[in-house]
Amino acid sequence: MAMTVSDFLWDRLHAWGVRRVFGYPGDGINGLVGALDRAKDRLDFVQVRHEEMAAFMACAHAKYTGEVGVCLATSGPGAIHLLNGLYDARLDHMPVLAIVGQQARAAMGGHYQQEVDLPSLFKDVAGAFVQQASVPAQIRHLVDRGMRIAMANRRVTCLILPNDLQELDAVEQPERKHGTVHSGLGYARPVVIPTQAEGQRAADVLNAGSKVAILVGAGALHATDEIIAVADRLGAGVAKALLGKAAVPDDLPFVTGSIGLLGTGPSWDMMTECDTLLMVGSGFPYSEFLPKEGQARGVQIDVDPAMLSLRYPMEVNLVGDSRGTLDALLPLLQQKTDRSWRERIEGKVAKWWKTLEDRAMQPAEPLNPQRVFWDLSPRLPDRCIIAGDSGSHTNWYARDVKLRRGMMGTLSGGLATMGSGVPYAIAAKFAHPDRPVLAICGDGAMQMNGLNGLITIAKYWREWADPRLVVLVLNNRDLNQVTWEQRVMAGDPKFLGSQSLPDLPYHKLAEMLGLRGIFVDRPEDVAPAWVAAFSADQPTLVEFYTDPNVPPLPPHITLKQARALMSSMFGEPELGSVVMNTARQVFASVLPGSREEREPKARD
Repeated sequence: MAMTVSDFLWDRLHAWGVRRVFGYPGDGINGLVGALDRAKDRLDFVQVRHEEMAAFMACAHAKYTGEVGVCLATSGPGAIHLLNGLYDARLDHMPVLAIVGQQARAAMGGHYQQEVDLPSLFKDVAGAFVQQASVPAQIRHLVDRGMRIAMANRRVTCLILPNDLQELDAVEQPERKHGTVHSGLGYARPVVIPTQAEGQRAADVLNAGSKVAILVGAGALHATDEIIAVADRLGAGVAKALLGKAAVPDDLPFVTGSIGLLGTGPSWDMMTECDTLLMVGSGFPYSEFLPKEGQARGVQIDVDPAMLSLRYPMEVNLVGDSRGTLDALLPLLQQKTDRSWRERIEGKVAKWWKTLEDRAMQPAEPLNPQRVFWDLSPRLPDRCIIAGDSGSHTNWYARDVKLRRGMMGTLSGGLATMGSGVPYAIAAKFAHPDRPVLAICGDGAMQMNGLNGLITIAKYWREWADPRLVVLVLNNRDLNQVTWEQRVMAGDPKFLGSQSLPDLPYHKLAEMLGLRGIFVDRPEDVAPAWVAAFSADQPTLVEFYTDPNVPPLPPHITLKQARALMSSMFGEPELGSVVMNTARQVFASVLPGSREEREPKARD
């Protein structure tokens, strides 16, 4: 049998190192799917429940492996469904290749069924490279350019293949004549390091500072040892943007944790008090949580020049790889002998962890969501991979979960889309089948995509070397993050019509699919549930029935926010619960320490 265009495409992608494709079939890609079947000894096809999840999985694959994630969708609606997941990759600078079908070439322009102007549709999300093939001789260079540009630019690229073209005989080597392209395989990412002169300028700024703060992001995930070494040399504290949570372990005493609305008190204090800021591999967008302009001298390291001096006016901007640049910078830095700044940071961090514990131990009806995450941290298995979603649970993940060295954790950062948690976890499990994986989801995200994702887990989990994939569901019957944003930002009470969610038995739905389900609505059952979930011999969904009215307090409450919250209380349908829980959380912040110490009879 002659090799078709589709056969050649998969062979070429395999030569580029691709081993897995996430997708959903359709008649617009019948040729590609048939060729995937013929290539099943070399390429795994993961059948998802919806094309959006295929794109999420491709993005997560890139995040958890550093490789190009590949997703496949049919023409028309299938291609359209990819967009949200592809924008997730686009905004978080992840290399993803989308392969989509199209109607037959002879039908194009004839208002044919499922005919969509796909090059225009994908031009923004895959603007680095989006091309529709016309003849077999193009396939070689389109695949090569699509992969190389995705790798080099850390961007989404897209190949569009009309369905009739997919079945034609392949052209492995185009004729050597004018108007043909003869491309090749391979790309090795260079290690970019600034000049010695620029490195010395940066060192001079950092050496002159007495209160140095470091902010790291996803671009520093591979530079853990270098970050720690530079922080020790400068006597600095280290704050983390959400996508950089795994860049340095949370158990280090000078790591202040997350920054921003989901951030910590020590991160806020460090940024408001520092005289020097070193930002490494981060595009953290919220300038109000960085030093005031003019307060601190700044040095930034980023491999992408477009991200330099964008969030804060930096004095020295270094274009370079985080690890290589920090390694080159370290010999130029002077050891700080005055450790008072570092000691001050460490004292605040230690106090903050006690505050978080006290907040988590406050009573709620029926269960405080912070308790779920506080009890989780010491029970996370070594090398665990965490896949987060978007919602109020992201606050507790950002603040309360202590990631140790060797763990991984990510979520939808720039897009902050709901529904990504379970697809991310599935992709993590395929990429690292021997490691335990945890998906963190709210009930809104579960109803959006997560329940369908459970079907995919049920289909494939027996293929994984380690069957432990745990899905955490916070069932608070509320679109909770938006509810609190309405109260604190808009000054509006909870709108039951938009915010209340159906109360579903998620653990029972998991059991119906042959997975394990655990239900928890009492504080004393939280820790045993985590032990049971991570020791199970099959994927497990743990449903925590939590109180929606425990406030995710920001690290710094502005007067405007306080006024808005007070205004929202007029007409608030759950007034008593909101007031009581807010008072408990504020009280725990003002008077940190165990609740038993302050109220010895509280549990009698």
